[in-house]
Amino acid sequence: MLGRPGLHRIRSSRPENLGKNTLRTIANICLTVFVIAALVVTIIAATYEPDDPLFDSPTNITTSLTSTSNSTIQSDNIIVRTGEDLLAANQTALATLINVADAAETNDTSTDETGSSGCEFDPKEPLDCRDPEVFQSMMQKAIERFKDIHFNRFGKPTPGPEGNTCDMAWRFRPKQGKATGFNKDYRRFVIDRSENCTVSVVSIGEYHSGVNARKKKKTNKNQIPGYEPASGMQDQGGFSLPAAGEIVNDSLPVVESEQEFIRQRYLIYVGGGDRCKSMKHYLWSFLCALGEARYLKRTLVMDMTLCLSSIYTSSNLDEEGKDFRFYFDFEHLMQAASVLDQDQFWNYWEKWQRKDKLTLYLVEDFRVSPKQLTKVKHSLIMRKFGFVEPDNYWYRVCEGATKSVVQRPWQLIRKSRRLMDLVAAIGSKLNWDYDSVHIVRGEKARNRDLWPNLAQDTSPDALLSTLQNKIEDGRSVYIATNEPETSFFEPLKHKYATHFLNDYKEFWGDRSEWYSDTAKLNNGAPVEFDGYMRASVDAELFLRGKKQFETFNDLTNDCKDGVNTCGTAGS
Repeated sequence: MLGRPGLHRIRSSRPENLGKNTLRTIANICLTVFVIAALVVTIIAATYEPDDPLFDSPTNITTSLTSTSNSTIQSDNIIVRTGEDLLAANQTALATLINVADAAETNDTSTDETGSSGCEFDPKEPLDCRDPEVFQSMMQKAIERFKDIHFNRFGKPTPGPEGNTCDMAWRFRPKQGKATGFNKDYRRFVIDRSENCTVSVVSIGEYHSGVNARKKKKTNKNQIPGYEPASGMQDQGGFSLPAAGEIVNDSLPVVESEQEFIRQRYLIYVGGGDRCKSMKHYLWSFLCALGEARYLKRTLVMDMTLCLSSIYTSSNLDEEGKDFRFYFDFEHLMQAASVLDQDQFWNYWEKWQRKDKLTLYLVEDFRVSPKQLTKVKHSLIMRKFGFVEPDNYWYRVCEGATKSVVQRPWQLIRKSRRLMDLVAAIGSKLNWDYDSVHIVRGEKARNRDLWPNLAQDTSPDALLSTLQNKIEDGRSVYIATNEPETSFFEPLKHKYATHFLNDYKEFWGDRSEWYSDTAKLNNGAPVEFDGYMRASVDAELFLRGKKQFETFNDLTNDCKDGVNTCGTAGS
């Protein structure tokens, strides 16, 4: 027995066994490496938490919701990036686009099977706008006329006010620029009919002139949706963007019955120091509340009024009473999340609270995590915040360990479609054929300690010198700027056709659709086109330019955040 192991070792060391032993050893090593690698990958997949794309520290409130590039148009502590900005840039490129050849494929019905003319209309009779030949002529003329846009879809033509007119709508987006999503236009076509039955388009009206082709306003009341996103919606960028120019239906949601109200569970944030802060701060806190409500499967009770920070107001004072819908797309928010206006909520609560024994669970410490509230059965969870900043900021709830649990649903917040309609209207006035320049001046140009060259580099002479080899003479140039006196840029008019936001005041003036729509939201009182609205529209128009030139990227060597900050995070 004692000799057998030795004998085994002798046999194993024989030359004919060495190859087999080596292969066996290599196989065992490979198997071990594979098992270890699989274990590592499994652990990483189970524990990995992707970084929040918008924010990773409460100290970064001035750089949240913006990129970390040297972009000035979106990082000037004015403009907030919203859901549509964060969608993949090529998402809309996957949509079907229409060209002249596609329009020409419409079946020709002008002749019958025998080859004779099928034309029997009386030129004195009203035009049949649904006739395929008329439809085809309108599509072809539109595509030929508007060469700088991609057409996505044409609507069915409808009769205009005159017998020889038809109105038609279409969805489109500019061929160039960084725009995401589509716009909607509807125009009036004047049609000529000859005696040999051919039709031709005589003229096309101005932007949104074909009012008969516009969808009728919805009259149904909005109801509180369920907790899951609406049918066809996805959380991570799967939303279809509504076209600017569509009818907006953002009336407040209503509770149809007592049973519907008591069946729901609610979350509300009250108090705190977030009011009258910058829009970035407001959104960062609001998205925390919305994220917790979705995590807890509760309806968020939200205050529909904002306090607009003095940095956006003409009075240089904080202004209360601004409607959420002035700035953001509440219709989309209602479709994808469960929300209810707090004034409506308290009316319902007072009406049914005692009868149905509705209960309230009060939380006064932001360190109470959402995980601790998952088993709370009370009708309403109220988070109450105190007076000591920054511990009374709503976003504190989503810090620490909660960050990996509650995800801010940033994709649900989009810019007001009323503001986007202004962008589409001005862009159409420019035929979507312009270059754009963003020029930062104001306080930064006056502070030579931090920006020693900015004032000189953005002077008219310097701009002409910088742009001469970048933009062709005679081009339309849209200038997005915080310089209050646009006459400052008068010398540029000798070389370019310059355009400024103030050139299009009629689109938000007292006879505009924007003016009447916002007044209705404001109990009939007119709404000021404030600094935040101006900056939002300015930024969107800039991003739609065929060529785009930024202040700190292209016009000056100064750093966006001051001396020696170039290349640092958030610059």
